[in-house]
Amino acid sequence: MLIDTHCHLDAAEFDADRDAVYAAAMAAGVGRIVVPGVTVNRNFRPKSTIADYPACVEAYGIHPLYVDQSSLEDLPRLRGWLQQAPPVAVGEIGLDFYVAGLDTERQTHYFVEQLKLAREFDLPVLLHVRRAVDPVLKQLRRIGVRGGIAHAFNGSRQQADEFIKLGFVLGFGGAMTFDGSTRIRELAKTLPLESIVLETDAPDIPPAWLNRGRNSPAELPRIADTLAELRGLSRNEVVAATAANARRILPGI
Repeated sequence: MLIDTHCHLDAAEFDADRDAVYAAAMAAGVGRIVVPGVTVNRNFRPKSTIADYPACVEAYGIHPLYVDQSSLEDLPRLRGWLQQAPPVAVGEIGLDFYVAGLDTERQTHYFVEQLKLAREFDLPVLLHVRRAVDPVLKQLRRIGVRGGIAHAFNGSRQQADEFIKLGFVLGFGGAMTFDGSTRIRELAKTLPLESIVLETDAPDIPPAWLNRGRNSPAELPRIADTLAELRGLSRNEVVAATAANARRILPGI
């Protein structure tokens, strides 16, 4: 069974045709879709998505790009949600040092506090690490959690090995499908297979064949084919291994 470990099916880009997008993913053989949260406000969209689509499971978290929109009530609200109905993970959380003008100190505060919650409730985390791999690793060493997924990983082999030592697996998706993504493709080819999971990050990070169009979870089989080609394996071998990795790292799915 294919598992999309990171897909924003609740995003506004899918409002017009979410039913069809979900149906296409099911027809393509995607058996589980992890829908991360980006805020924890009262209009938390993943909750309704999970209710409507039984193959979806949710994570709760405050994304680093949304911390400026968060209030003092959001962290206690997140704690309450984790206590009442634990999700499969805390996420999407982390740091983003790519987008200009973000408040680094505020990002770090929310990241650290959410790591503490993940540790308290013994939940894995879904990490956003864009241009911030080393600072994320620094906080993970300070605040140990049970592991999780470094989403859309684009770091060095040394950094990948550090995540693996800390109990994490690495998410590979559309970026891996571009011939020019030499570092990502080399990592996908050479990292231990037990350290890799598949993802789309739909509607974002479209694979090469979409020509920058909207991504969707139905693209996961072809993404799996790319990984299979890089590693000299069959699609079935890649699907079985990455699904087993996802289940191990996210037991709630």
